[in-house]
Amino acid sequence: MQVTSAVRVVVEPDGDGVAAHVGLHALASFADRIGLTGGLSAAVPAPVGGHDRGKVLVQAMVMLAGGWECCADIEYLRCQPTLFGEVASDSTLYRTVRRLDGVRRDAIGDALARVRARVWDRLTLTDASSPVVLDLDASLVQIHSEHKEGTAPNYKRGFGFAPMFCFADATGECLAGVLRPGNAVDHAVGDQMTVIDMAIAQLPATIAAGHRDGDNAGLAARPVIVRADSAAGYPGSAAALRARNIGFALVARKTARIHGAIMAAIDQPERWQPALTQTGQVRDGAQVAELTDLIDLSNWPDGTRLIMRREPLHPGAQTSLFPDLEFRYWGHYTDSDLNPVDADVFVRAHAHVEDHIRRLKDSGLERFPFTNLGANRAWLDLVCAAADLVRWFQLLCLDGPLAVAEPKTLRSVLWATPARTVRRARQQIVRVLGRWPTAEALLRAYARIAVIA
Repeated sequence: MQVTSAVRVVVEPDGDGVAAHVGLHALASFADRIGLTGGLSAAVPAPVGGHDRGKVLVQAMVMLAGGWECCADIEYLRCQPTLFGEVASDSTLYRTVRRLDGVRRDAIGDALARVRARVWDRLTLTDASSPVVLDLDASLVQIHSEHKEGTAPNYKRGFGFAPMFCFADATGECLAGVLRPGNAVDHAVGDQMTVIDMAIAQLPATIAAGHRDGDNAGLAARPVIVRADSAAGYPGSAAALRARNIGFALVARKTARIHGAIMAAIDQPERWQPALTQTGQVRDGAQVAELTDLIDLSNWPDGTRLIMRREPLHPGAQTSLFPDLEFRYWGHYTDSDLNPVDADVFVRAHAHVEDHIRRLKDSGLERFPFTNLGANRAWLDLVCAAADLVRWFQLLCLDGPLAVAEPKTLRSVLWATPARTVRRARQQIVRVLGRWPTAEALLRAYARIAVIA
């Protein structure tokens, strides 16, 4: 019987013939195969004699996927030339990101959009007819240094940035992100529309048509709907979305008009219907009603509706739209034609955005390594692109629990897969550890990468 937790071994330096992150090699190979590396190479030309900039940026994304979060961490890939070839030094990566000005970042965005269109084609998302749902939200990122340009105190008595993001609900991709100071207001319509316009530009052309700022609405072949929390619950935000032929589902803010509508509806039990969960089950004690006829919406776009939900008060319940000892009230404005119950289910799915932001914060978002604002904006773009690369890999190459796994899970069970390297017949052979729990899933991923045209 073994009574020790580890086998006694002799440890020596200068090991050879081993690989530590075969899963990350699969991710980098996938980026090459879908054309991401080549597209970035064309977008950011390299100086004569320098490293290919597309390769540098993709390897930086792979580094972020692996859980590392500053330029110096590229050394974890650089020490494995068997898997990753010539990897740029940390100083080269630093200079590359520093030099990504607005023009180069726009070119990178165009390259990402072309790759995204190919991924959506493979997922058959481009040919679908259902609405494309975009989730808008902002988050606070704490920075523990006042020397970083563009930072500011925030309302939670912290300090740092308050980036705003737009995600595609169908895939979890971060279509757009804008870096803002910590004291930026979430209800700024200008910031919201900047992010929305960037997100629309990332959609395949057949979907984006008719939804760009200034487009003819007749060009739209596919509906687009934006969901957002109460920061966008203003007539101005709804009007700006309507001008882009985009539908909306915006969480309501507490106002005197809403107070009056709820007071009128309380004494009308026939108005309230049982609320449903995301799986279609009746939500205990929760009810939904439409209050459009009880409130003046003349300053909102035509067709705007007010949907209200009430549920029994419970410890820790969030702020209610109406002071009540029995129920918590929560509602949203929408221009959809869904019945009130389905509209409530639809808008509550906006909570997915919290999962998306958590993934970003677990993959480099919480550490901005530069003092220069322009470089940190480029770093934000890199973090978002790395998260999208991982999502594409999960959607096209993985299945089961790994297809929806969190970044920490992927790092421990897939990206860190160990192997032995062997040179044979002028080929580099990588033999994955046979007893590794996800070895078969990784081999299937490589097989799927090989057939991507």
